[in-house]
Amino acid sequence: MEPIIIVLIILVVLVFIALMKTVQVIPQASAAIVERFGRYTRTLNAGLNIVVPFIDSIRNRIDLREQVVPFPPQPVITQDNLVVNIDTVIYYQVTDARAATYEVASYIQAIEQLTVTTLRNIIGGMDLERTLTSREEINAALRGVLDEATGKWGIRVNRVELKAIEPPTSIQDSMEKQMRADRDKRAAILQAEGVRQSEILRAEGEKQSAILRAEGEAKAAALRAEGEAQAIRTVFESIHAGDPDQKLLSYQYLQMLPKIAEGDANKLWIVPSEIGDALKGLSGAIGNFGPMSGGNSASGPTPPAPRREQPPLD
Repeated sequence: MEPIIIVLIILVVLVFIALMKTVQVIPQASAAIVERFGRYTRTLNAGLNIVVPFIDSIRNRIDLREQVVPFPPQPVITQDNLVVNIDTVIYYQVTDARAATYEVASYIQAIEQLTVTTLRNIIGGMDLERTLTSREEINAALRGVLDEATGKWGIRVNRVELKAIEPPTSIQDSMEKQMRADRDKRAAILQAEGVRQSEILRAEGEKQSAILRAEGEAKAAALRAEGEAQAIRTVFESIHAGDPDQKLLSYQYLQMLPKIAEGDANKLWIVPSEIGDALKGLSGAIGNFGPMSGGNSASGPTPPAPRREQPPLD
């Protein structure tokens, strides 16, 4: 009985192993290559698959999702004989599991070497300044070459990015000095422009202020002159309406003489020649009043003319 039990156990184990090899579950976004006696038979897609046990074998399981592979820095020589280190990142996706398995031994290593050689060809035709400012151009050229070369491997290169472009240390120091000088130059230009604009605005403000002040003074002078003219006109009209005679005018003229000499600033004043006529008129008026008051006759002596004071010597 014991040999029979042992045989049954061996048969059960073989059946279990056969079932395990017959039923193959492939995850989503994956594929498996099936070989029969070492020859490609078919590609298993996601889901439950049945294969012939001990005859069919799974050669390779491939992830069909997009992959991101960073490559280490690669030294590249520019057109002006400067060595720069460039870090690259490749975004790729396997579109044909069979081609990725049989057309190339290691597509990751092949993509890396192809990236390095393509970068050297592209950067070798550019100088350092153009290399630093033409990342989009380099990415587009590199992606075009990689996509064309990896198509037969069943791989599609979606994107190529340059992570960093590092020039030599001496060149970096020179670039930093140049950028610092450019920033100082721009700052000085902006400061000069600010000062210039400030001076222009200040001059414009002073100009407008002077114009407004002159206009105000002109209007004030015009209003003042108009007021004086109106006052003179009013006085003249009042005098004309009162119909004064020569005697009254002479008397008023003599009353105004002391006011002319008032003030410390009036060091020199000149007696007009018309004062003699005024005095004659006044004497005639006094002579006319004489008979009425019983005093001297109208033909009395004429009052002496005031002396003309000499200006003080400074």
